[in-house]
Amino acid sequence: MDGTQKQLSQNIRLLGSLLGETIVRQSGKSVYELEEKIRLLSKNWRGGDSSANNELGELIPKVVDDLPLTADIIKAFSVYFQLINLAEEQERVRVLAERDEAAFQKQSHMDESVASALATLKREGFSAEQVQGILEQMLIMPVFTAHPTESKRRTTRQILDQVAETLDEYNSNDTPGRRKQKLEQRMHSLITLLWQSDVARDRRPTVMDEVRNTGLYFFENTLFDVVPHIYEELESALESTFPDTKFKVPDILKYGTWIGGDRDGNPLVTNDVTQAALLAQARVVLERYASDVSALYSILAPARTRANFDQPFLDQLKEDLCDLELEDREYLSRFRLEPYRQKLILMYRKLLATRRLIAQPERETDPAKTYSCSDEFLADLTQIQDSLHNHYGEKLAEGSLNQLIRRVQLFGFHLATLDIRQHSGRHRAAISDVFKSYSISQNYESLSEDEKIELLCTEIQNDRPLTSKLEFAEATNDVIELFRLIRESHDTFGSDCIQSYVISMTESCSNMLELLLLARDSHLLGQIDVVPLFETVADLNNAPQIMARMFTNPVYADHLKQRNGQQQIMIGYSDSNKDGGYLRANWMLFKAQRELAAVCEEHNVSLTLFHGRGGSLGRGGGPANRAILAQPPESIRGRIRITEQGEVVSSRYSNPQIAHRHLQQLVNAVLCSAGRRPRFDKLPRWSEIMDELSAVAFSRYRELVEREDFVAYFNQASPIDQIGELNIGSRPSKRKASNKLDDLRAIPWVFAWTQSRTNIPSWFGVGSAIREWVGDNASRMSELQEMYSEWPFFKATFNNIHLGIARADINISQLYSLLAEESIRPVFDLIKEEFVLSQEQVLLVTDKQEILETESWLKRSIQMRNPYVDPLNYFQVALLEKSRRGDSLTAEESSMLQRAIASSIKGIASGLQNVG
Repeated sequence: MDGTQKQLSQNIRLLGSLLGETIVRQSGKSVYELEEKIRLLSKNWRGGDSSANNELGELIPKVVDDLPLTADIIKAFSVYFQLINLAEEQERVRVLAERDEAAFQKQSHMDESVASALATLKREGFSAEQVQGILEQMLIMPVFTAHPTESKRRTTRQILDQVAETLDEYNSNDTPGRRKQKLEQRMHSLITLLWQSDVARDRRPTVMDEVRNTGLYFFENTLFDVVPHIYEELESALESTFPDTKFKVPDILKYGTWIGGDRDGNPLVTNDVTQAALLAQARVVLERYASDVSALYSILAPARTRANFDQPFLDQLKEDLCDLELEDREYLSRFRLEPYRQKLILMYRKLLATRRLIAQPERETDPAKTYSCSDEFLADLTQIQDSLHNHYGEKLAEGSLNQLIRRVQLFGFHLATLDIRQHSGRHRAAISDVFKSYSISQNYESLSEDEKIELLCTEIQNDRPLTSKLEFAEATNDVIELFRLIRESHDTFGSDCIQSYVISMTESCSNMLELLLLARDSHLLGQIDVVPLFETVADLNNAPQIMARMFTNPVYADHLKQRNGQQQIMIGYSDSNKDGGYLRANWMLFKAQRELAAVCEEHNVSLTLFHGRGGSLGRGGGPANRAILAQPPESIRGRIRITEQGEVVSSRYSNPQIAHRHLQQLVNAVLCSAGRRPRFDKLPRWSEIMDELSAVAFSRYRELVEREDFVAYFNQASPIDQIGELNIGSRPSKRKASNKLDDLRAIPWVFAWTQSRTNIPSWFGVGSAIREWVGDNASRMSELQEMYSEWPFFKATFNNIHLGIARADINISQLYSLLAEESIRPVFDLIKEEFVLSQEQVLLVTDKQEILETESWLKRSIQMRNPYVDPLNYFQVALLEKSRRGDSLTAEESSMLQRAIASSIKGIASGLQNVG
């Protein structure tokens, strides 16, 4: 066992031992012994003892008859996984630190770092001037979404953070033995708190809960500090790579959010909620600035007797002091020898006053005592910085002051740009209502596409107001008021607060022009990005033609001119996968990116692709760095927006060191994507092969999901109904109440298949596609192997399929199949047949003997977790069976049963480190 494994094993043993003591103390020795018996049976089964499997199958249904006991056993396994995940996270941090130190000692660059990307660009022949040009065009914007996939409560997260901090100190070589004893006691008490805390929320979170728990939590605890360090790292790497050049680093890395702005299918996101989300973001960022200014006050104490100051700075300070009340001037005169401190006190007061004004805009406030925008605050900071630089205070200007200036440049007074998203149908209905009310068109929705475009363009160019009064249907008024809210928000928080309006289910040019007309009516023409979202396979196919027509439309061309020729286009990974299966969706996404990039280049439009990726493989998940570098070279070109969803946000941003590494990898990938990307002479042939492969995979996938009995099988052989009841997100799991697959959102679709360990969205159809295309032709298999070896897209796709197959377990999936009526169980036979075939064919294509052969650490992690996840699956199946039998239960027993199922869902999600 190497050093890494030894440290990790020691931590797992320590935490496991403390958990064992907690179980005995809290629930009794008999519960602990039963949990251990179940664990050993599961471990023996995984070791090849079939009798252990039979014993598990007999034992757990008996345990389920005792619901309080069942709750304790599920809790034991769930808390164990939370602690294991924490230990692995700590180990990852330690390994990253070791790699960084090793690279420093060798005077080399850590892989996938900012410095290594710049070194790559220099090796490829890029000059300093060219690199500056790349930076000026560059944009990386992760966008937080509130999609309901984060199963961990904020309370749980905070307890685990404390365990992590304690474990970190415990493992330090500098911690004495006596202190270790106290730390061990503290971890024991925290694990007890985990045991006594409820894993489930007692209510569905509100949108504002999501704003606080995700939209604000990670900024407050991680990003405020980590993001400025990324900029410092970039500046340092530029200086060392191109020592003779002074670079200006623009704002290349910013953050966006959908939380509070994503209306599509979530009736709880109202205009009031959107306004409240903007206010909450502003409050948090202003509080942080006030704290930073207070910290600067404690260190910036140069005195007139020892230092000089810029005269413009002193003149402005004198003017500021003259505007004060006599009492305030007398107070500040105490610091007359320390001008920076005087200025910082004034700035602190203005920040607090600005915060009060934003929260209560009706208050009467002296404008001189508040900041009207973040630029005014930035100007004050820059004035201090310039004065320090000009009078031998460069070292004082570094560190905290520089970091605060960078924060203000990135976060403004708005924190993160809030995207608005709404379904195209809502805009169409609103436009139709307005047109009918004013007799512009009695039946707008029945017009042809050409007629819609002509009418919309005429109205966009019409100077008269379209909706001076809100006298329409309630839904129409709501849409119109939203655009007015955007206008008002620009005035209050700055234009960066809302920059993008995403149109879900964009199917035509008129969908985009409808939005443009609504924007023009609220004086927002040219003030926000019109962002089409292409989600289904059909929409991805049509996207290039739609955009080409938009770019030749004079009205839209004028809008783009006001947006500096910038066009965002969002592509959806989730619905395209649910619609077409893994291989088809990935290939359609790749083709759409190439074709959209070509259309934009042809019309001299700067493209920013917005990737709607989720955490799971079925929703575009996987390592972000590799995913970016696997995209078509022409589709990135230094600009990317990408969603960060659910459990991915927690896993990437809970720990500052891991967040730093994630952002390193993002910046590395986007910088490298702007360099000399490889060109493939065989790409036309490879594209033909992917067309044929994905067509077969699509056909096989549609054969499955279009079976008359498929939806019934899915509903019966998974916990989909219980997932819909989980209090993990404000948004409903279905677009509308129905049993149709089309109306089920992609997240619960993937979530349910993950719970049953089937993972259909990440592999189904691949085996049939390969077998049918290759046939008996060995040269065709050689072609696929060559594609895997040489083509980053194909390699990344098949590596993800490896992972999807590895995380699936057809034996566990078979347990769930027994929940379905016997008449529809043949669906599972098809799934199993395709799983076996896909595993076999993927190994042939990748020329491997075993799944995850080259990812030994990940394979080891999955193998280590399986014996602990398996019992939770057994419990879930038994609980679902009990729930569906219709046993006569009291209200209390029924409630306990449903809570036990919910706990099993959360436990499996924690064990697999994957939700949906």
